[in-house]
Amino acid sequence: MANTGSEKIGIIGAGAWGTAIAKVIAEKGYQVDIWCYEKEVAEEINTDHMNSRYLLGAKLPEKLYATEDLSKAADLKDILLLAMPSLYIIDILKRILHINDIIEGKTLIGVLTKGFIKTNTGTKLLINALENYLPGFYKGNLVYISGPSHAEEVARGKITGLISASQNGLNSIKIRELLSGGKLLVFSSLDVIGVQVSAGLKNVIAIAFGMLDALKELSPNFGDNTESLLLAAGLNEIQILGQAMGSTYPETFTSIAGVGDLDVTCRSKYGRNRRFGREIILSRRLNGSRNINELISNIPNLGYFPEGILASQRAHDLAEEYKLKLPICNGVYRVLNSQVKPLQEVKNILKGITKGSGFDSIEKKK
Repeated sequence: MANTGSEKIGIIGAGAWGTAIAKVIAEKGYQVDIWCYEKEVAEEINTDHMNSRYLLGAKLPEKLYATEDLSKAADLKDILLLAMPSLYIIDILKRILHINDIIEGKTLIGVLTKGFIKTNTGTKLLINALENYLPGFYKGNLVYISGPSHAEEVARGKITGLISASQNGLNSIKIRELLSGGKLLVFSSLDVIGVQVSAGLKNVIAIAFGMLDALKELSPNFGDNTESLLLAAGLNEIQILGQAMGSTYPETFTSIAGVGDLDVTCRSKYGRNRRFGREIILSRRLNGSRNINELISNIPNLGYFPEGILASQRAHDLAEEYKLKLPICNGVYRVLNSQVKPLQEVKNILKGITKGSGFDSIEKKK
């Protein structure tokens, strides 16, 4: 999309990712309105052009305006990007369904959130769940944006690749052109299912990866080779679920949407799910949590949002629904649901993905 100066952009969610994308778009000359849940975050963005709570160190453009008024951020927008956590996305969407341009299908909506949604009819991909609430115009026309893209690096101008996926190829291109330029490289895709599954499930794998990464420091039996074994097996689980849910594009899983996003989420120091996995081992993060529902309710107290906690519960439900064997995803769920000790489950996961090839002798160090 060439910037004519007339396109109006709204972003719902001023966390790290929403703020980073808003920064990229505003730096291209667009006027961007971003909705903030916290008053102090909005004030800092407008006064100091910073978001120190969620994106420390990034200087924000003056064309980025923050507001606590959700309707103002969404009203009269040519393009609206949803960037809030999956836990809240439906409730917040309901609050903007009265916007005239949304009622009439005039606003192009893109989704930056990663995860799955639990509905009355089962666990759904984000796009499918959102379509059930939006006017019929939006069915097949929403755009899903994903890829290996830590907000901290995007905000600092590091070269980054993204996928813009939609059943509507023209809409995919519009979002691609909005975001492309400078250090951000965006590619179009028609595989909305595969890209969403890759984005949602990789956070679950990253929790397992974080646990294993911490165990490397405690036992000589774990190393870089072990982590690569886990990563490859995780990619296989992503592809298994993606195909079961209807993806017919195997190349999605070997692209930046699949292996690229999985790799950076597992290995990067910025990875929140990797961090949470490490804290399970090193800080006994799960002590005192009786089950995964209690853990989910305590996410706001963590100080950061590991989407993989919620996604592990959804992945467990999907594995049962589609009758799939997903040892890593189910193992993470069992740990977070306090059904098994973390070290024991890491051993179980490794035995599951290697079919019992010699991991029984792993000695307990913690």
